[in-house]
Amino acid sequence: MIQTTSASFSRVFDDELLVVEAWGKNAVRVRSFVDQKRNERSNALLPRPEQENVTVIQNGDEVELINGSLRVVLDHRDRLTFYNAAGEVILKEYIRLRAVKHDDGSEDAGTIEVTKDFNSTLKLKAREYRANLTGSFKVTTRFESEPAEKIFGMGQYQHSFLNLKNTVLELAQRNSQASIPFYISSMGYGFLWNNPGIGEVTFAKNLTKWEMQETDYIDYWVTVGDTPKEILHNYSDVTGKVPLMPDNLLGLWQSKLRYRTFTEVMEVVENYAKRGIQLSTIAIDYFHWPKQGEYRFDEEYWPKPTENIKVLCEKYGVEPLISIWPTVQSDAKNYQDYLENGFLVKVNRGVRLTMQIQGNTVFVDMTDPKARKYVWDLIDKNYVAKGIKYFWLDVAEPGYAVYDFDNYRYHKGSDLSCGNLYPLDYLKMVFDGLKDKEQVVTLVRGSWAGAQRYGALLWSGDIDSSFRAFKNQVNTGLNVGLAGLPWWTTDIGGFHGGHPDDPKFRELLIRWFEYATFSPILRMHGDRLPHSKPLSDHGGGSMVTGSGNEIWSYGTEVEQILSKYLKIREALKQYLKKLMLQAHEYGDPVMRTLFYEFPTDKKAWEVDNTYLLGDALLVAPIMEYQANQRQVYLPADETWIDLWTQKSYLGGQEIAVEANLEQIPLFVRAGHKEVVEQLFDVIKGEL
Repeated sequence: MIQTTSASFSRVFDDELLVVEAWGKNAVRVRSFVDQKRNERSNALLPRPEQENVTVIQNGDEVELINGSLRVVLDHRDRLTFYNAAGEVILKEYIRLRAVKHDDGSEDAGTIEVTKDFNSTLKLKAREYRANLTGSFKVTTRFESEPAEKIFGMGQYQHSFLNLKNTVLELAQRNSQASIPFYISSMGYGFLWNNPGIGEVTFAKNLTKWEMQETDYIDYWVTVGDTPKEILHNYSDVTGKVPLMPDNLLGLWQSKLRYRTFTEVMEVVENYAKRGIQLSTIAIDYFHWPKQGEYRFDEEYWPKPTENIKVLCEKYGVEPLISIWPTVQSDAKNYQDYLENGFLVKVNRGVRLTMQIQGNTVFVDMTDPKARKYVWDLIDKNYVAKGIKYFWLDVAEPGYAVYDFDNYRYHKGSDLSCGNLYPLDYLKMVFDGLKDKEQVVTLVRGSWAGAQRYGALLWSGDIDSSFRAFKNQVNTGLNVGLAGLPWWTTDIGGFHGGHPDDPKFRELLIRWFEYATFSPILRMHGDRLPHSKPLSDHGGGSMVTGSGNEIWSYGTEVEQILSKYLKIREALKQYLKKLMLQAHEYGDPVMRTLFYEFPTDKKAWEVDNTYLLGDALLVAPIMEYQANQRQVYLPADETWIDLWTQKSYLGGQEIAVEANLEQIPLFVRAGHKEVVEQLFDVIKGEL
């Protein structure tokens, strides 16, 4: 049975309720509910916008919905096909079933015609539910695949691929992995998988397949656009946009494994001030607290926090960034409060111990609004009231000691059914607490679709300090932007390891810093070797720290190079402010693939490890040890100016660019004088 409204249609048949609705500009939302049990869940999406000029037409067993440039058709075989304004198929469900004909010549709904092109004996449905022992279902959703299609977005995965076609991606949060299941296709559409359960997507040549391990519904959203920019704008309209980045955060963010006292923090800030460098933030990292879950300063090592924070902000103009974890130690003074109120993540088997660091710990259930309120009340009292504006949500995946997703239960359901909502709700806690006071920017390790509207600044997580890890980050950061998250940053030099006296690591740090200068946020962080001894055996003094990670920690030559790039960053600030405004108003990423700005240049769709900062600056990082040259493609129909040599090149060609250790290949589109002039002045003075 098919029912229609002015902007939607639904079909009830056997064990399924299928609902297709116009949802935003040139877009539809598709939902399937097993056993016809409809349940309203927003997940990544904002409330449905008012829809105008939508057409719904039913013709017997077939029905179609037209919303602007997108047309979706449900045929009598229960297959959805999506068309653009030109009538071209952009996406089609995959089914392989034999048609069952009756005496009157009719066919059963939910079947497909038998042709030479289909192996009907496969008996595969597009939307498949298989009951499991949990009372829920393993769900598979299949689409036809175009082998030449290119796929971009999907969040942060630690591999080197920009084009995600022919990859298999886990739909789950891990340390350094952030699943954001939205992608942009070279075929002119965008696709959001709006189910937050744990699963997997396969972008194969012969099939696209989304699999959920434990759920009872399918939910996805499709849009079309003439350009990737239009597609991403459509997505941002229905999932939200980032707040406006405060101007004072566009400089250097300083961090190391952890500063242990206010005295250490003040010494670092003073040393930067003596060098004429204005820091944006300095991180007060983990174990500034007595016990996890108490959310307060250990005043034995961090005395008089209100007074010291005031000095940082008013005397030095530096905002402290406070690290908080969603963990509770079993010996915290308020552990019993969490336990009695049911605020902790539950386990299905074994001892409830979800991570061990400086004690036995359990994660707070951030999907529970009461738990979030309890935690925020502590944060508000012990941090915000003392002058803290910005937070660093570490271990926000959550970072389980063992990623046994089937073992954890939340207020909203099992981890398998809704686990990707955990970092989203964690971010929402901070956003809701601060939105009436501040422009919210929250550094976070973990994310999901829609996180941008809560001020999420995703970073690369605890990656290795190696050229290989560095090379992974360039394309990864671009895919994060195309997944709808405009703010992204990395640990300059990587997190794990790196000795300040190691020449190879010094080179890595320089190349990474050069790259990060042309990213949304410039951030020094890492666990440098060797480690110190703890200050004490208790509280905030019981955790080790690493070696220095300030720009002077790596010798005079390194400091001189990094200082030059800090001047370049300063010259970029006005331009970055414009890009941050575009991100806020439209959802544009700050770092952009070449095809994002040059979609008609076919070669631009093939180029990776090269990007545009906004629409004017082309950046081609050096990512190999002892390399001093790389090939750079310049997009067609433009003239490009090498910022180091001031030589002009016609676009549409690949050139070999020399780049010694002090230089990163950098080009400006001719005609963007406001950017050229600022950077030329700095670079001329440094050459």
